[in-house]
Amino acid sequence: MKYVYLIWRNLMRKKIRAALTLASIFVAFVLYGTLVAIKTGFSAGVELAGLDRLVTIHKVSMIMPLPRSYLNKILAVEGVADVTHGTWFGGVYQDPKKFFAQFAVDEGYLRIYPEIRLPEEQKQAWLRNRMGAFVGRSTAERFGWKVGDRIPIRGVIWRTRDGSPWEFVLEGIYDGEKGFDNTNFFFHHKYLEEVTGYEGIVGWYVLRIEDPARSAEIAERVDKHFANSQAETKTSTEKAFAQAFANQAGNIGAIAVGVVSVVFFTLLLVTGNTMAQSVRERINELGVLKTLGFSDRQVMGLVLGESYLLTLLGGTTGLGLVVWLTSAFDLGGALLPTLYLPWSGIIAGGVLLVAMGFVAGAMPAFQALRLNIVDAMRRS
Repeated sequence: MKYVYLIWRNLMRKKIRAALTLASIFVAFVLYGTLVAIKTGFSAGVELAGLDRLVTIHKVSMIMPLPRSYLNKILAVEGVADVTHGTWFGGVYQDPKKFFAQFAVDEGYLRIYPEIRLPEEQKQAWLRNRMGAFVGRSTAERFGWKVGDRIPIRGVIWRTRDGSPWEFVLEGIYDGEKGFDNTNFFFHHKYLEEVTGYEGIVGWYVLRIEDPARSAEIAERVDKHFANSQAETKTSTEKAFAQAFANQAGNIGAIAVGVVSVVFFTLLLVTGNTMAQSVRERINELGVLKTLGFSDRQVMGLVLGESYLLTLLGGTTGLGLVVWLTSAFDLGGALLPTLYLPWSGIIAGGVLLVAMGFVAGAMPAFQALRLNIVDAMRRS
């Protein structure tokens, strides 16, 4: 630590050059943090998916409905502990640009998803009111909704018989565990059937199983039960289902890795060139340090320390900015309601910082290590 001031003074000899290099590192790590946060937003449902949950959809496509009569048959399959169902509603509130997901569900949905934290009195109020709905806090705050509000939503897929907007009474506002989507809107499936007249169909089933280790066996057993029926099924783990749904937007992970790799390779060249030029300009000074008694390893450490200090200052500031922005502001909106930089991303960023600092400063530091005092003084 006693050499930190010396390293800092050497780094600041060319203030403009150092500032520009710091800025480039800062921007690179802001980009890295942003891409990791976006990837986390797209895969949040995947990471949060319960190991003890399976999802059953129509074998042809998830947009095709399944008979509601399947519920008791699925529940009768050995290894299935509980079953619920959900249906995509796809309505519009005020403006199509103000999108948020709406689902028609049954009473068992809250049993299957304990991640949904709804106060007990609000839960009971929702259960009592066929027009009742509950919504994530992010959406409630976005539109200024409060419990008791009447919310009109225009049906796009599911329409009322007279074409008028649907009307819901907000009975609850839930908070989800970190990573759980806090923008969704839930209401009674019975209300959907009553208003539209389409009875006996649902979008998909969610199964809670007793032993996650038997998920493949139970999934095969469920699908075999409905083989050769008019509505054959495809059952998979909730994680696989969520991953397939997320992949519809493209392989965000591969895109993020590709972009970050190109940026960091370019940045490595810039930082390495900056360090090499800085050492070339101070060859005689390094020779003087060795003359004064600094060992070869100490001089090498000073040069490597400059590289580490440069990358750590720019990188930690960039990562810190992303952490603060994603924590303090709802940057993802309705598209990425769970946008945040996870600890795994922060740790990986730290590893990148250390690796980049070493690689960028390794060659100049090695040159300083091998520097001969006589040769250094001649270059003055």
